[in-house]
Amino acid sequence: MDIEKKTSSAWILTLTSLGFFMSMMDSMIVTTASTAIRNDFDISVNTLQWALNAYNITIAAVLLVGVALGERLGRRKIYNCGLVIFTFGSVLCALSMNITFLVVACVIEGVGASVMTPMSMAILTNALPTSERGKALGIWSGIGGLALIVGPSLGGLIVARLTWQWIFWINVPIGVIAIYLIRRLLPESKGAAKKIDILDALLIILALAGVIWTLSEMTSPDINLVPVITGIISIALGLCFVYRQKVESEPMVPMQFFKSITFTSGNLATFLLYASMYGVVFFLPQFLQVANHVNALQAGLEILPWTGTLVIVAPFAGSAVDYFGEKKIATLGLFLQGLGYFLITFVLQGPTNYWKMTVPLIIAGAGLSMAGPALQKAVLGAVNPQSVGKASGIYNVFRLLGGAVGTTVSVIVFYSYGNIANGPAFLIGFKAVMLSAGIISLMGILFSISFKKAS
Repeated sequence: MDIEKKTSSAWILTLTSLGFFMSMMDSMIVTTASTAIRNDFDISVNTLQWALNAYNITIAAVLLVGVALGERLGRRKIYNCGLVIFTFGSVLCALSMNITFLVVACVIEGVGASVMTPMSMAILTNALPTSERGKALGIWSGIGGLALIVGPSLGGLIVARLTWQWIFWINVPIGVIAIYLIRRLLPESKGAAKKIDILDALLIILALAGVIWTLSEMTSPDINLVPVITGIISIALGLCFVYRQKVESEPMVPMQFFKSITFTSGNLATFLLYASMYGVVFFLPQFLQVANHVNALQAGLEILPWTGTLVIVAPFAGSAVDYFGEKKIATLGLFLQGLGYFLITFVLQGPTNYWKMTVPLIIAGAGLSMAGPALQKAVLGAVNPQSVGKASGIYNVFRLLGGAVGTTVSVIVFYSYGNIANGPAFLIGFKAVMLSAGIISLMGILFSISFKKAS
C-alpha cells in the first residue's frame, strides 16, 4: 500500500511539474529564437515584440478566469484542457507564415498556459498532506526553474541545428503524452461550484492585460501617452473589479482571503521576491555580453551559478520549509537573495571580474530557491483545501505582476545611472540595478516576518 501511495505521489509530482515546466520553457526558449524569427519574417524588433509579449500578457489576463473554471468544473479537467489548448497553440505557432499569424497563435498558446501553472499548484497541494507539501513544492519549483537554465540554450541549439519552428514542434509529442497520462493518473478535485460572472471576467481580463502591457511598454525609451492612458484605465477597471468582489455573494476572488495576515503578506512578499529576480533576469545576460564581451552561449553558462541553484537547492529548501516553517525559510531566502545582489554591486569594479560574481550569484540563487517554496506553502496553507485553486491563481497573479514591475523598475534605474553605449557606462547602470534589486528583496522581509503559524 505504501509503495502504491509513493508511486501515486511520484506521478502527481511529475505530471504537475511538467505543465509548469512547459509553460515556463516557452517563455524562455523563444528569446534565443527571436532573431531567426525576425529575419525569417523580415520585421522590425518592435513588431517582433508583439509576439514575445502576446504569450505573457495572455497568461496574466485570463489566469484568474481559468482558475475559476477549474474550481467549478474540476482542476484536473481544466489543467488538461489548458494543455490541449497549449499544444494546439504550439502547432499553430510552428505553422505560422507571418507575424500576425504568430501573434494570434501565441495568444492561443498563452490561454492554455494560463491555467497550467495555478492548476498544477492546486492539484499538487490538494493531493498531498500538509507535511509533504513543502518538499513537493520545492521540487515543483526546481523543475520549473530548470526552464530558466535549459530554455535559452536549447532554443539556440534548435535554431542552429534545425529551424525556429522546432522550438514549438517539440511541445507536441510531449503534450500529447502528458494529456493521456494526466487523464489517467491525476486525481480530480473541485472547489466551490460557483457561477462565473461575465462582467467580472471581462473586468479582470482587461485590467490585467492592460497593466502588464503598460509595464512592458514603459521599458521602451520612446514612451508616449498611449501606455500611460491604458495603464490608468486598466487600474480603474481593476478597482471596479475589487469593489464588485467585495459586494458580490459569490466572488471570483474572495476578499476575505486577504483578512488572513499570512495570505496577504505571503502574496506581497511574493510580488517583491519576483520583482527583485526579474529585474536581474532582464539585465544580467546583457551585462555579461555588453560589458564582458562574451557570446550568448557563454553568457548562458555564466549565469548557471545563479539559475542552477533552483534545481539543486529548491527541493532541499522545500523539506526545510516542512521542518522549520514558512516564516523562517521565506525570511532567510529573501535576505540571502538581497545579500547576493548587494555583494555583486560591491565586488564589481570593472568588466573583467566575472569570477568575483560567482559566490554572490550562488547566494542570491539559493535565497530565491528557499523563498519560493516557502511563500507558496504559506499562501496556499492560509486557505481551506477547497479554495487552494483560487489561492494559487491569486499567488500567480502577484508573481506575474511582480515580474513585470521589477523589469520596469530595473530599466528606469538603469537609464537613470547608465546607458548601453559602452562597457563602463553599462557597468554603472548594472550596479544600480543590482542595488535596487537587493533593496526590493529585503523589503519582502517586512511581510514574511508577519506570517502566522500554519494550522
